[in-house]
Amino acid sequence: MHGTTIERHEAVIIGAGQSGLAAAYYLAKRGIDFVVLEANDRVGDNWRSRYDSLLLYSPARDDALPGMRSPLPRYTFPTGRQMADYLESYAAQLRLPVLTGVAVDSLRPASGPGDGYVISAGDRRFGAAHVVIGSGFFRQPHVPDFGADLDPGIRQFHSSDYREPSQLADGPVLVVGLSHSGADLALEAAHGGHRTILSGKFHGQLPFSVDSRAGRIAWPIMKFVASNLLTLRTPIGRKIAPQIRKGGAPLLRVRRPDLLKAGVELIEARTVGVRDGKPILADGQVIDVANVLWCTGFRPDYSWIQPPILDGDGWPEQERGVVTSAPGLYFLGLPFQYGFTSMLVAGAGRDAAYVVDRIAARPPRSHAG
Repeated sequence: MHGTTIERHEAVIIGAGQSGLAAAYYLAKRGIDFVVLEANDRVGDNWRSRYDSLLLYSPARDDALPGMRSPLPRYTFPTGRQMADYLESYAAQLRLPVLTGVAVDSLRPASGPGDGYVISAGDRRFGAAHVVIGSGFFRQPHVPDFGADLDPGIRQFHSSDYREPSQLADGPVLVVGLSHSGADLALEAAHGGHRTILSGKFHGQLPFSVDSRAGRIAWPIMKFVASNLLTLRTPIGRKIAPQIRKGGAPLLRVRRPDLLKAGVELIEARTVGVRDGKPILADGQVIDVANVLWCTGFRPDYSWIQPPILDGDGWPEQERGVVTSAPGLYFLGLPFQYGFTSMLVAGAGRDAAYVVDRIAARPPRSHAG
């Protein structure tokens, strides 16, 4: 490994999702030498890997990155695959230097003080004064340990592995987690003729669905609030940030009335274990089902980063994406990194512009070695 040639750049972006590509756009505009490393075979594959019925919660007019509009009608809600194709076209049309199929194994400081960082990816190494980590905070699907104790005859999927209703066995479905994906998949299962139980804490909802007429009228106001009031600069933003980071967002499209109308059984008691091979809830109910859909979120994985940059809760210590304890290291796409929109397409450009401004403000340094 020590004999491997280091490919040197002023900056390296890890991850070609919306955050990484937005940063690439601004670096290119400033003429800074950089490369984007993407683990998937195609740009946008993270979106292609989601369940087939996924729709974004913002209309196409707000689902574009700087420098290129969405090709969809302004008030269309893109599917995951349409978003993936947009990102792939964005990288191609703007001729951004993206290397696909390059999975990063480790990031470490270079040997000399002020020499930046070395990124290892298989048998390749990259050296850079600046590294932008835009690979996403939620990397590891989370399933409770007791999931392994379920009867083998019960089909179980994490939401990241679920694609369509044909994967489900005949019989009842337990959806664990009253999140956006939990509401989506519970509604889909119920419409498919399954008795459906949805277990999880309710975190509120909009008074109307985002894709209703009222939602279209109110969207500009919601966008303004999310972009300008729900930030770490405001008291209300600082108050709700911890809840959002834990996955406690209100329902936006599929809401309680929609679920109840479809016959979904809503139970606020959490799924806490297994008894005789069947899931058991916190209130003691044992649920006899043929399927379990785990909409229990993801966990971060920064074990590949060697500089000690995490706080006691496992979050990167950063200020608007800038890691002050590790000069030259930056994050993008973190939940509530600066505001509610930080992990959304709509907020990717603002956060990326801020980080790239910080990169451009620092004088060029010697490359890692």
